[in-house]
Amino acid sequence: MAEPTKNSWRFKMHEIIYEADTPSGKLFDVVLLWAIAASVIVVMLESIKSVEVNYGEILRQLEWTFTILFTIEYIMRIICVGKPFRYVFSFMGIVDLLSIAPTYISLFIAGTQSLLVIRTIRLLRIFRIFKIARYLSEAQTLARALKASRPKITVFLGSVVSLVIIAGTFMYLIEGEDSGFTSIPKSVYWAIVTLTTVGYGDIAPQTPLGQMLASIIMIMGYAIIAVPTGIVSVELSNAQNKPELVTTQACPECSKEGHDENAVFCKFCGAKL
Repeated sequence: MAEPTKNSWRFKMHEIIYEADTPSGKLFDVVLLWAIAASVIVVMLESIKSVEVNYGEILRQLEWTFTILFTIEYIMRIICVGKPFRYVFSFMGIVDLLSIAPTYISLFIAGTQSLLVIRTIRLLRIFRIFKIARYLSEAQTLARALKASRPKITVFLGSVVSLVIIAGTFMYLIEGEDSGFTSIPKSVYWAIVTLTTVGYGDIAPQTPLGQMLASIIMIMGYAIIAVPTGIVSVELSNAQNKPELVTTQACPECSKEGHDENAVFCKFCGAKL
C-alpha cells in the first residue's frame, strides 16, 4: 500500500485516528475512550442477574451497537496505515481485534461476550491522548527492565518448580492418602500453595514430620518472594540510568508509537515520520 501524502484522505484519517495533536484527533480519542468505558460497564451489568432480567434486551442492543462502532474503527485503522499487517499483528492491533471478536463468536458459542472486558486494555491509549509522553518513557524503561530480567527469572522459576516437585513428593511419602495427599500432583499443588504463602487449608499435614516439612516450606516461601523483586529492581535501576526521551507520535506506515524525541524515521519500519 502506497505511503499516504499530506493531502490524501488516508493521511487526514490517520491524523484523526492515530494522532492527538489536532482538535479533531483528540476529540476522536476522547469519544473512543468514553465508548470503551461505557461498553465495559454494559458487559459488567449484563452479568448481574437482576439487571439482565429487566434490561437484558437493551444491554444486548447497546453491546451490538458498540461492537459495530468498534468494528468500523478497526477497519478504518487498517485502511489508513501504509503497512496494515504491521498494525494487525501489533499488540494494540490484536487487542482491538479481540475487543470485537467475542460478540461475533457469541452468535455460535453462548457466553463468550463476557470476554469483551478485554476492551479495558484499550484504555491505555489515555497516555497518548493527553500527551503524557513521560509515562510512555517510563513504560519503556519498565519493559527494558523486565526483558533484561528474563534469563534470571527463568532460572529462578525453574528452581522453584524443582523445589515444589521435590517437596510435594516428600510430603506424599510422609503423609499419604490418609491425610489427603492422594497423589504426587496433588501434593505438588499443596507445596505450591504453601510456598507462595497462600495457604487455602484444604489439605494439611497431620504427622509431626509432615508439619516440620510444611514449616520449612513456609519459611522458604517468605525468602523466595524477595528474589524476583530484587532481580527486577536491579534491572530497573540499570534501565533508569539509560533514559530514552520518546514521543507519542504514531508512524503513518506501521502505527507504532514510542519514537525518540528527535526521530525523523520510524525505528520499527524505517518510514518517514
